[in-house]
Parts: sequence; C-alpha cells; structure tokens
Amino acid sequence: MHPFPKLGLRTWIVVLLIVILAVAFILSLTLGSVHIPPEQVLRILTGGEPDKASWTAVIFKFRLPKAVTAMLVGAALSVAGLQMQTLFRNPLADPFILGVSSGASLGVALVVLGAGAGGASAFITGLNAFGDLSLAVAASLGAGAVLGAVLIVSRRVQNTITLLILGLMFGYLTNAIVSLLIYFSQPERVQAFSLWSAGSFGGVTWNQMRVFFPVILSGLFISYVMIKPLNALLLGDEYARSLGLNVRRTRFWIIVSASLLAGVSTAFCGPVWFVGVAVPHVARSLLNTADHRALLPASMLMGASFALVADVIAQSPGSQFVLPLNVIMSLFGVPIILWVILRQKQLRQSFAS
Repeated sequence: MHPFPKLGLRTWIVVLLIVILAVAFILSLTLGSVHIPPEQVLRILTGGEPDKASWTAVIFKFRLPKAVTAMLVGAALSVAGLQMQTLFRNPLADPFILGVSSGASLGVALVVLGAGAGGASAFITGLNAFGDLSLAVAASLGAGAVLGAVLIVSRRVQNTITLLILGLMFGYLTNAIVSLLIYFSQPERVQAFSLWSAGSFGGVTWNQMRVFFPVILSGLFISYVMIKPLNALLLGDEYARSLGLNVRRTRFWIIVSASLLAGVSTAFCGPVWFVGVAVPHVARSLLNTADHRALLPASMLMGASFALVADVIAQSPGSQFVLPLNVIMSLFGVPIILWVILRQKQLRQSFAS
C-alpha cells in the first residue's frame, strides 16, 4: 500500500473546511440575543413551522442575510489578500494595500460627514435617490475612483514595487481628506462615520444582495481564471515572462479582481481588517503548499468560516451587547500576523546557518 498522496490529503483538508464552514453557518443562525435551537433552524430553512413563529422572521430577515454576507466578505477578502501577497511577494500585503479601502472611506465620509457642506450637497442629493444603497454607492464610487487611478498607473509602471508605493500614496491622500472632513464635522456625524468604520455584516438587505452578490462572484471568477498566472508569478516576473506570460496584463487583471472584492466588501460592510492578510497564511501552513489551485479554495472556505465565527463572537450570544466587528478581527488577526513575522525570522536564521 502506498502512503496517502499529498493531493488526497489536501482534498480531505478541503472537505474538513467545508464541514467547519457548515457548522459555523448553523451556529451563526442559532446564536445571538435570541437563542434558536439548531433543529428549529433546520426546520425553518427547509420550509417547516418552528415552535415560535417569530423565529422565522429572525432567521430570514436578520440572521440569514447577515450570515451570507459574512461568508461572501470573508471569502472575498481572503482571496484578494492571497492575490496581493503573491503579486507583491510580500507576506504582509492585504486587500487594501492599493488604497481601495481609503477611497471607499472617502466616499462614505463625503456623504456622512459632508452633508452640511454646500459643495457636496448636489452629490449627496443624487445619492439619496438610491435609498438604503446610498452609502454603498458612495463607497463604490470612492473605491472605483482610486481603482481607476491605480489601473491607469499600472499600465505605465513596469516595477511592481513602484506601483505599491503609488497605491500607498493614493491611500494617504484620501485618508488626509477624510481626516479634514472629520475635523470640521459635527460630533454626531463623526459618530455615525465611526460606526461604519467599525465594520458590520448586518447592514446588507436582500435587495442590496442583488448588487453585492454578483460583484463578489465576478471578482472570484476572475481570481479563478488567474490561478495559473499567479503560480507563474511566484518565481518572479522574469521567469513568468520566459514562460510567455504577459506580466503587465496579468497584473492588471489581478488588481481588478482584488479591488472588486475589497471595494464592494468595504462599500457594503465597512473596512473589515485582518481577514485578507491572516487567512492566506493559515491556508499555506495548513496545506503546506504555495500552489494557488489548492490555496484559492482553501482561503475562500477559511475566510468565510473566520468571518462567521468572528461575527458570532461579536454578537455576544445571550446578551443584548454587540461588540465592534474589527475588535474581534484584531484579537484573532494580530497573533497570526505576529506568528508570521516570527516564523519568517526563524526561516531566515535557519537558511543563514
């Protein structure tokens, strides 16, 4: 008998991740300020009548859209982070490294903080026509503006590091404008902007899902198409060119995919930190590979589970308190990042010796 092949082992790991995701999904529907037994949740999802009629409304109006949103955002940010880490060959790169999140924050800041400014009034009036999508539209416009600038620059810049620096500069510029808006805004508007900045999966309705879901799906599809080019980039731009890969075009589509995923996630849920930078590292360590054919689905599943578990903890089951989502993300994400940094140092020392 031959030992278990690596490919088979990785397949079993992916199956285990699917099971963990399913358990996390049921927990997210079960736990909260109102506890609903798992068997009642399954009965509701399959069209049956629960013991309490109010539980059906709780599931379908609040918990189910929030759980679906958490899974989509977790998967999107994890895949975007994986792409950015490969593109820039930097283990600490995240989905927001090109300033897309800062652009989204600027769009929201113009609506929430600049409502009293005469110059922004026409812009805000137009956004109000979108109803409950107004903040998402504003964030999308801001993220799209930064993305457009980065894509224009990426067509002219050969060096990836130069593109990274320019993306950071775009982020610093938009953050400076947001800081000015905060400085001159009323306290209640600053508080509203702070609540959006804390991140939340609970603000996406079924109507908004008609926009949210297709955009996420488009970004994930592009990332799937780019699996082979991402593997080629692991060995450097010159090696990729020797294989016949158009590096500039590949870089363009990777940026489009990552920016779509990060931009729409931020637009609808606020900036959600640490998922995109932490989850790909856990996936690499678990699978012990850099092959994106295995890493991409594993990162999607782990990111979705991570987001669901973090949201359940933020809901403080059994109480009426809701903790800021990014506080929970930081409590889990920071130790992982510290582990990555220490592990890199140990690897360098072992190679040096």
